[in-house]
Amino acid sequence: EVQLVESGGGLVQAGGSLRLSCAASGFTSDDYLIGWFRQAPGKEREGVSCIDHIDGTTYYSDSVKGRFSISIDNAKNTVYLQMISLKPDDTAVYYCAAEEYADFDFCNLVQEYDSWGQGTQVTVSS
Repeated sequence: EVQLVESGGGLVQAGGSLRLSCAASGFTSDDYLIGWFRQAPGKEREGVSCIDHIDGTTYYSDSVKGRFSISIDNAKNTVYLQMISLKPDDTAVYYCAAEEYADFDFCNLVQEYDSWGQGTQVTVSS
């Protein structure tokens, strides 16, 4: 069973930075995707970024491109989401998700993933 634990959320002023971590375990193969999603109050969960563990291919939504960066530390089995130039609109609960043998073309879709972390709150004040 894949288990995911997020950390690193918090309160930051607009223009500030945060780094989220997703500690992952339980994979049966190296062929998996990790995605970062976020959900603001009253809004649907949206895909922010994802990474293919096999070849490191990454995806970013238009709303975060150029400000967020996803990376994997294989030694620690941890995926990071570095966020800079944060805006109040980035305020949300951030979740990491994982799926083995998934199609990278759909990595930003909620329905592509079966395993989810508990979420970490990110609040950006203006």
